[in-house]
Amino acid sequence: MPSQRLQPRAVERVWGRRDLPPGFPAAPDPDARLGEIWFEGPAGEAGLLVKHLFTADRLSVQVHPGDAEARALGQQHGKDEAWYVLGAEPGAVIGLGLRKKVTRAELAEAARDGSIEQLIDWRPVAAGDFFYSPGGTIHALGGGLSLIEIQQNLDLTYRFWDYGRPRPLHVDEAVAVATPGPWSPCFEPVTLAPGRQVLAAGGRFVLERWTAGGHVRGDAVVVPTRSGGSIDGCKLEAGSAWSIRRGAALAGRVDALIAYEGAEIRAAARRAA
Repeated sequence: MPSQRLQPRAVERVWGRRDLPPGFPAAPDPDARLGEIWFEGPAGEAGLLVKHLFTADRLSVQVHPGDAEARALGQQHGKDEAWYVLGAEPGAVIGLGLRKKVTRAELAEAARDGSIEQLIDWRPVAAGDFFYSPGGTIHALGGGLSLIEIQQNLDLTYRFWDYGRPRPLHVDEAVAVATPGPWSPCFEPVTLAPGRQVLAAGGRFVLERWTAGGHVRGDAVVVPTRSGGSIDGCKLEAGSAWSIRRGAALAGRVDALIAYEGAEIRAAARRAA
């Protein structure tokens, strides 16, 4: 089969919610706070990892290593990630980068005394917003968000600051791999064809948004942002994720994110008849 529906796995987080939308796995008990739904393929598969995130509180101020830093730590690659916002409560924010450039010594001091929270560039967000965060970007998600996260498949996070919550911090490790300055978009979204927009390219993976049917060339992950249309004849539903091997056909009134490894945009899609 050219496409495979990935299985969801609920992950508890201290900043998660108790009331996930219909269609997502139920909490193991009424007091559990689910923050992430991971969509996983067969054991041993490399590549990209898809998550849905649901935040009731702020995540820690954190950073993930880029490729070079991760390889120095014995990992195969670093962790770029991207977020597509599905829903945002009034006042919801995402922190990306710092408001100004600082030295690594200043960054370490700000992490240890908590003033890094004021250094973060907090920006208001709304449904439909998109951000690509390369490895090394200092960041923090605010509460009141529902979003899709697509990332390089590496579970390695260094925390600068956690608002006094009793979890380990990794200040020295975080400072060593962080970019201690402002974040800026690495790519300006471009429309390649009707119903096909490239949201990010040039990083460790490319992310497109499709609102029309067509053939996807090569391996990719497909994440519907809303229900509608089909993939290889199977209904596409919000809250699902699919792995494509050797291409697949999307048809009907689709609205989906399509991500694939590499920095280059693939050749224009061959449209379904």
